Amino acid sequence: MNVLCGLAGVSRSGYYKWLKTADLPDKDYSDYLKIKEVFEKGKGKLGWRSIKMRLPEMNHKKIQRIMRKYELVTRVRRRNPYKAIMKKRLEHRTFPNKLERQFYQIVPFKVFCTDITYLPFLQGFAYLSVVKDVASGEVVAWNASLYLDMLLVVETVKNMPQNLCPDAMIHSDQGFHYTNPSYIKTVQETGMAQSMSGKGNCIDNAPVESFFGHMKDELEYRSCKSFEEVYLKIGEYMRYYNCERKQWTKQKMAPVEYRNHLLAQLEGRG
Repeated sequence: MNVLCGLAGVSRSGYYKWLKTADLPDKDYSDYLKIKEVFEKGKGKLGWRSIKMRLPEMNHKKIQRIMRKYELVTRVRRRNPYKAIMKKRLEHRTFPNKLERQFYQIVPFKVFCTDITYLPFLQGFAYLSVVKDVASGEVVAWNASLYLDMLLVVETVKNMPQNLCPDAMIHSDQGFHYTNPSYIKTVQETGMAQSMSGKGNCIDNAPVESFFGHMKDELEYRSCKSFEEVYLKIGEYMRYYNCERKQWTKQKMAPVEYRNHLLAQLEGRG
């Protein structure tokens, strides 16, 4: 007997206890039949709450216990993946192209362009998000990360200067990040209006695309051995680009110098 109980995984006392009641009728059986009838009428889709509403005289804990005991498992309706996709799309918003390639601007801190690019290095990829002032050419905010997540663009906007014009505007493409509710909310909190390029029109965001082109030509990042090294090099390049790199179209001034020049002109007119 001990050997058989061991093989069955039960104790000797447990076996004799079961033996005494084995021939007795199951006290739950009549309630099980009631629950089973309701369950089957519901095509196996009713949970204990729905069964309780149809059998109000029966205790809900008893219904749960009997359903577990007799393995009356509710078939859960699967979520429609297409509905989930459509819901996500509805949460995202696009905005009209308010900039309309008006890249000649004379008021700093009023019109901005933003975008993301990737920088491959020895350990993988770094993602760089920038915001560029269209008037001065200055990169007023940037953020780099190993991850192409929402935090990358949200933090970039939060790093922007506080002294923006009341009618400031930020232009981007229609990428996932820029139509995302969290990005839209962050931009709204700054008081800026949003503008977006038409689909597939890179030239609509030419100022920031031009910056990425120059940076990738001039910055040595591919040989970096770590993200930290890439990050430091980006920071050094931003300082160089904004404060030292003179531009022919900005009256041979670096962006920060040209920004101060424009502000001085505006003050003189005022």
